[in-house]
Amino acid sequence: MTTVEESVEIEVPVRAAYDQWTQFAEFPRFMDGVERVDQLDATHTHWVTKIDGVQREFDAEITEQIPDERIAWRSRTGPQQGGVVTFHRLEDNRTKIMLQLEHDPSGFAETVGDKLGFVRRLARRDLDRFREFMELRDGRTTGGWRGEV
Repeated sequence: MTTVEESVEIEVPVRAAYDQWTQFAEFPRFMDGVERVDQLDATHTHWVTKIDGVQREFDAEITEQIPDERIAWRSRTGPQQGGVVTFHRLEDNRTKIMLQLEHDPSGFAETVGDKLGFVRRLARRDLDRFREFMELRDGRTTGGWRGEV
């Protein structure tokens, strides 16, 4: 397994950053390669991704969710991956988001891409795009789920 760790500081309250992150169907708006995320129930999602022309579908399970603090997940089907995103209040209108992602590259192309830091760069760009998405909206979210898992 390969571990990727990235973080970003966003000029929005922690509640806004967290609430937006719970809106998985909105991920294609700021995550490169994510075509669709369907929320199946409170803890299960179905993902459709397309990266470098390769389309994949997989199911993921939210294993822990604490409002304004953390969301952890792992894949149930498809590529082996999991991770946690944590939310840290820096100031009333400033939040640090930390992402830790573990994935198991399969096949030659994914292994080479992993060694070249492809997933790390993708994670970095996605966090930057999330920051831009939130800051352009002045912290207004498209929704939020406050439940605990």
